[in-house]
Amino acid sequence: MKIEFTDTFFKSLKKLSARQTWFYKAFDFFRDDMPNFFKNIWYFRKELYAFRSWDYSYNLDLFRRSLEKTVYYVEHKGYEIDESRLKKVEKMKRAIELMKNALNDNYITIAQKELGELRNMDSIWTNKESTEEEIIHNKKVFERERELENAEWKELWSIIQGQDINEIKNKHKNDNPDLVDEMHSFNDWFDGSGMKNWWD
Repeated sequence: MKIEFTDTFFKSLKKLSARQTWFYKAFDFFRDDMPNFFKNIWYFRKELYAFRSWDYSYNLDLFRRSLEKTVYYVEHKGYEIDESRLKKVEKMKRAIELMKNALNDNYITIAQKELGELRNMDSIWTNKESTEEEIIHNKKVFERERELENAEWKELWSIIQGQDINEIKNKHKNDNPDLVDEMHSFNDWFDGSGMKNWWD
């Protein structure tokens, strides 16, 4: 078999080597990187104004905002097939919702909707002592608030971490299925979680 290189091959090599020169990198910087920098500044402007270094919530808010951009791209411009892409979109949206709940700290509101309003919470100012029933009720509400917060925090990071790929590998270790069956089985197993999978 005779291997020949056409002129276009050498032109491509020349173009690739030109991209490594300082003037091409400078051109690339002003054409792409600099406008992208200003777009990002504008996109994250509220989070950047508010950012402080002493609390995790500011880091979480930046992460939430960046994930909103990613989920929009994957949902509306992604090329991946719908079967797996839409699962990823669903998990990303759930992660954003969980981050918002953590940032807004609205678990006490949810707990009160479930169990009833906190009772006699103004006793500090009114000097009215709480009854044993009120104390027990309020304790249940606060316990439920902590349960909700802990459950959602664990759910958030399990979505980010994703599934254990060894589950599907072990399932097929002894089966030796053909590729179509294996992919079908993978798509059934895959739930869209795992931040490393969120790309297009």
